[in-house]
Amino acid sequence: MSRNRKRVLIENVRPAVDAGLYPLKRELGDEVQVTADIFRDGHDKIAVWVEYRPQKRKNWQKVPMQCVNPGLDLWETSFKVDQIGVYEYKIVAYCEDYGSWILDTRKKVEAATDYASDLLEGIAKARNYGSWLTPVGREVLKKATTRAEKEADDRQRWQILSNERLVEMLEQNPDPAARVESQVFLAQVDRVKARFAAWYECFPRSCGFEPGVHGTFKDVIKRLPHIAEMGFDVLYFPPIHPVGFSKRKGPNNSLVCAPGDPGCPYSIGSQYGGHDAIEPALGTFEDFAELVEAADKHGIEIALDFAINCSPDHPYLKQHPDWFSKRPDGTIKFAENPPKKYEDIYPINFESADYKSIWKEMLRIFLFWAKRGVKIFRVDNPHTKPFAFWHWVIAEVQDKYPDVVFLAEAFTRPKVMKALAKLGFTQSYSYFTWRNTQAELIEYFSELTTPPESYYYRANLFANTPDIFPPFLQSGGRPAYKIRAVLAATLSTVYGIFQGFELCEGVPVPGKEEYLHSDKYEIRTRDWKAPGNICDLITRMNKIRREHPALQEYDNLKFFESENDRVLFYGKSMGDDHILVVINLDPFIRHSAFVHVPLEHFGLTPEQGYQMHDLLTDRRYLWYGSKNYVELDPQAEPAHVFVLRK
Repeated sequence: MSRNRKRVLIENVRPAVDAGLYPLKRELGDEVQVTADIFRDGHDKIAVWVEYRPQKRKNWQKVPMQCVNPGLDLWETSFKVDQIGVYEYKIVAYCEDYGSWILDTRKKVEAATDYASDLLEGIAKARNYGSWLTPVGREVLKKATTRAEKEADDRQRWQILSNERLVEMLEQNPDPAARVESQVFLAQVDRVKARFAAWYECFPRSCGFEPGVHGTFKDVIKRLPHIAEMGFDVLYFPPIHPVGFSKRKGPNNSLVCAPGDPGCPYSIGSQYGGHDAIEPALGTFEDFAELVEAADKHGIEIALDFAINCSPDHPYLKQHPDWFSKRPDGTIKFAENPPKKYEDIYPINFESADYKSIWKEMLRIFLFWAKRGVKIFRVDNPHTKPFAFWHWVIAEVQDKYPDVVFLAEAFTRPKVMKALAKLGFTQSYSYFTWRNTQAELIEYFSELTTPPESYYYRANLFANTPDIFPPFLQSGGRPAYKIRAVLAATLSTVYGIFQGFELCEGVPVPGKEEYLHSDKYEIRTRDWKAPGNICDLITRMNKIRREHPALQEYDNLKFFESENDRVLFYGKSMGDDHILVVINLDPFIRHSAFVHVPLEHFGLTPEQGYQMHDLLTDRRYLWYGSKNYVELDPQAEPAHVFVLRK
């Protein structure tokens, strides 16, 4: 009998990642919109709720779903997530016997047909609820059904049985035997900085003020006001641990290392310690704590690189020699990414028989730095380590520090990058670096910012990195830097630059996407006010981002029509805040275009004029209708960042 009462089907629950195999991603304060196709055989009424709770809580909260399209049996509702961590949610549905009886009987009452027999049926249906109601509910039910049974007048009897309070009580307490549940879905709720942030990457040793002199944490503190003025709120360091001496690399990854060469920070470990130590030339733990505190006062959070690399001098080599792969001749294998060779780096072998100890040690290192105020980690090459390890270690860290953010630095195959995001990485690198044309940008970002990818993948758009000097920047000069800065800051809600980008600096290694004299291998001192810098543009862009909620949402990106394929036109809206960006993608040539504003999207009529206020130049334009003309000179300003005002 119990199985026969479960007559509701729940299908196509959204949002869900791989049918609920992985968690949805949301941020603190978000409304999670839930939709599903829900129906039963016949025409009787059903009641549907979403039940949800933080995973560590016992009791469920519930919110009713509404049928928004009866013809398609489409139901929806939303619930707010107000706690960082993992939420559970599921859909619960019932056959609503009493509610169905009310609907059918009301039609007869209104049609003034005979319904005396229906009233007897209603009393019987109501009494069935007594077996599962609370004692108080049973008493209310008993009084109502007894009154109805004794009442001789059918109209009065109907009034008793259709009493709003009685109907509501019975609807809120349906037959448990008719309860149908969907599977339980998960939502990973992160702090808002997981979605909205501006990253600035720098090597602390290149933050000094004297040529050739190793920079320190105290030097970084002196740079904080300028970084904060530009509007960055995350300051990300490559590894700050002791750099190995054996096989230390010289400039440009040279095998020849002169006395005084600092080596590569990714070659971690020396007699001064390993991943839980600091390179002595940078300072002490006290200096680092002072830096974290000073950054916080400027509204900046420190992010650290987590690179599972070891120099030949790392303490692990002596403590755990079985953690490393050996060749048949007994030598330890160094890292390679053919044709690149990294003789100064020994990778840890995650297939070691002692792999459990490796996992526990990596967890210890994460927690070591989290305890010291580091709540953002950029993970180097996670795609070369086991998926199962990342799933485990991220969950373990966030169990103790729920606000920790993990960025996956994985430039690899799409499915691998997506898998890392599904398994727990908060943010991910992207192919933005190599998407330059109108068609490429529209195709790629339409994919990233719509379901299913937008359910779990937050793309952090780095305009450049210490390893990657894109051809577009190599050849396009200052206009190219401005173009990529505007694109990065507006296509995604989280983006970053590597130091020197704001100076439009960079000489490439001939024929490669690499910097000549990269900070990875030498100390560099810069003039941060050098002529030709784009600090003002970056400052304006970050200010615009902070002041406009439309640019703080990830999945609201829309592309609009441009009649010139060298001009990209797109926008973001949040409530009454509408940002529209028109950008010349050619760093060499002035381009014009007719662009088409989708008037209905903004609640405009063809006859209505509207103001387009360019936030980069503070110029205002009055546009009419959908089709309007723009002209952009890359030598002046390659982009308009408009706010649309009616």
